[in-house]
Amino acid sequence: MRGHLRDAPSQGRPRILDERGDREVVRLLNAPSNGTAAAVGREMRSQGLDLSDDTIRRCLRRQGLRARVKTKKPFLSKKHKARRYAWAKKCRHASWMDWSYVIFSDESKFNLFGSDGRQYCWRKRGEHLLDQHVQPTIKFGGGNIMVWGCMTWEGVGNLRLIEGNMDKFVYREILEMELMNTIHMHDLGEENVIFQHDNDPKHTSKYVTDWLLAQKFQLIWHPAQSPDLNPIEHLWNEVDRRMRMSEKKPTNKKDLWEKLQEIWYSIEIDTVRKLIMSMPERAADVYQAKGGYTRW
Repeated sequence: MRGHLRDAPSQGRPRILDERGDREVVRLLNAPSNGTAAAVGREMRSQGLDLSDDTIRRCLRRQGLRARVKTKKPFLSKKHKARRYAWAKKCRHASWMDWSYVIFSDESKFNLFGSDGRQYCWRKRGEHLLDQHVQPTIKFGGGNIMVWGCMTWEGVGNLRLIEGNMDKFVYREILEMELMNTIHMHDLGEENVIFQHDNDPKHTSKYVTDWLLAQKFQLIWHPAQSPDLNPIEHLWNEVDRRMRMSEKKPTNKKDLWEKLQEIWYSIEIDTVRKLIMSMPERAADVYQAKGGYTRW
């Protein structure tokens, strides 16, 4: 080369694992007993392969995998999965128009100073903490409130503050007042309504069931441990998101209740309808997962 001797460009240290080895790492990662790079590393070292955890991580990244915080989902036993699968087989052919007759209901907790979980922010290394970088906590006071709500094809229904313990007597009184007022407010017609709630013991008590069976509307069975099959869960998330985006944060339970009502009754009908229209996809996903976890 023009009279000069030069070393050829270095290609770096040869890979320890070839493509076949990469596929074996991914296979082991998907085994029920593993799930982490460290667990896969232990498994492969037990087979006599001297591989570090960093080697396993590089392999997984080559395969397009990235470490993520685990998504929190309710525990699903074999019985739960079987019942979810039975629900999906029964409901998977229902169209969004069929679901438009359903009133979805649920209770939810809202906290002062945001949710119980982790919150994230963008901040430069070494930058001083600003208000938006902090998730405030207080030593005393604070607290949360519980609410009951429902959603219909015609928009949100009544929102009810739950004071004290929620038992079967309080729940039936909520149905007698808030559910029936919602049906009449939206002029849904009791005989056209299908009511959904989960199988919480107070929901399925004889005291509540007797009242429900005496009504003109129908009931829809909801499997346990299945918030992904109730679109109102995503509506609660939207309310919480709007709460956190609000410039003026509530400082006590009274303010929190007033702010919740303001946000709840401002939810657009299109937001509610998009969630209800997702039900066919939800049923299909549960069916495909044979009752297992879904993306919802």
